[in-house]
Amino acid sequence: MRSERTGEGIRAAAAADVPAVRAVTDAAYRPYIERIGVVPAPMEADHAADVAAGKVFVAREPAAGRVVGLVVIEARADHLFLDSIAVHPDAHGRGVGRRLLQFVDARARALGLEEIRLYTNAMMWENQEIYPRYGYEVGERRVEGPYDRIHYRKRLV
Repeated sequence: MRSERTGEGIRAAAAADVPAVRAVTDAAYRPYIERIGVVPAPMEADHAADVAAGKVFVAREPAAGRVVGLVVIEARADHLFLDSIAVHPDAHGRGVGRRLLQFVDARARALGLEEIRLYTNAMMWENQEIYPRYGYEVGERRVEGPYDRIHYRKRLV
């Protein structure tokens, strides 16, 4: 039996999961459109290509078996890049995000990577409260196209 620490209920997404990946991503990021004034980048991602490339991992709701959260990650030479994390609003408060972040840590360690990097939009202030609680530190703030992003990093020891 796998513990929450190693990613209980989290598995690599399959092609059949693409509609659920799109639905969860859209539900999670849609509330930010008005606040940031632009469609968040994860909503415009090529979900089918990311799933086919093995970048997407989904968290399922144990009882119903539906996808309630996901991460999009990419191993790079010196770090694991957390491109997107999304939890369906209906699943907030159930520890899905925590389990996904723990999975990302475990995945980086399994790949022999000692650092995780991510960014969030500066207008997504909720994330600026969450990430430091999980060991992420601000690296820098950069404007990239229409996005004002705060870059975070976490060293795994």
